[in-house]
Amino acid sequence: MATIKEIKEELAKITELENPLFKKFEKDSRTGVQKEIKKRKKSIQAEIDENLRLEAMLSYEKELYVQGISLIAGVDEVGRGPLAGPVVAAAVILPKNRKIKGLNDSKKIPKKKHEEIFQAVKDNALAIGIGIMDNQVIDQVNIYEATKLAMKEAIFQLDPQPEHLLIDAMKLDLPISQTSIIKGDANSLSIAAASIIAKVTRDKIMANYDQEFPGYDFSQNSGYGTAKHLEGIEKYGVTPIHRTSFEPIKSIISETSKR
Repeated sequence: MATIKEIKEELAKITELENPLFKKFEKDSRTGVQKEIKKRKKSIQAEIDENLRLEAMLSYEKELYVQGISLIAGVDEVGRGPLAGPVVAAAVILPKNRKIKGLNDSKKIPKKKHEEIFQAVKDNALAIGIGIMDNQVIDQVNIYEATKLAMKEAIFQLDPQPEHLLIDAMKLDLPISQTSIIKGDANSLSIAAASIIAKVTRDKIMANYDQEFPGYDFSQNSGYGTAKHLEGIEKYGVTPIHRTSFEPIKSIISETSKR
């Protein structure tokens, strides 16, 4: 009789729930064997579900493939809401029908998985572009316009240049055909790829700023107005990376100038 370890090794080779080896092993009454069967079936089902999820996230891309368009750039940004730091946009062209396990809207990817998925996108992408607009640009032109500038910069960096853009809830004044998708990072794999590239890139920038401007908890809050961040502003004042057109920074500067 095969050992449980040997059966476990055989089960690991099975990739389909209909595999007849399952029925063979199910006749083994040992609890350990039954446990391994259940575990393997659950793992296969998870892989099936993940493949279906990724397939659904390729629906916009597939519509374009049918039209003969294959160089499709997903475009997304991170950092419109924070009180400090830049807005970062990314543009990513993935190979045709390329699925990356675990890729999703960056807000839905566990923090501990960010670097892994970020690297997977870098390893798979045909091209990646990143656009960064700092707080001074944001204060000069407003966050909406700064976001568009960052997106354009990211697209300009792409080599090859895309034939079509899939953009998260935005339209850009560019001579490239484009589709604006509401909640695009959750509905398009290309946009999701751009989302994680932008997210990890910006988080690293803010972690570096945490070293330069300690006391604001930038490595944890990425510049968003958390309690610790606001405490830091109260204690140490406004830094050169704060957005002076954003509240409460605007009011704090105004009050300080009156003193």
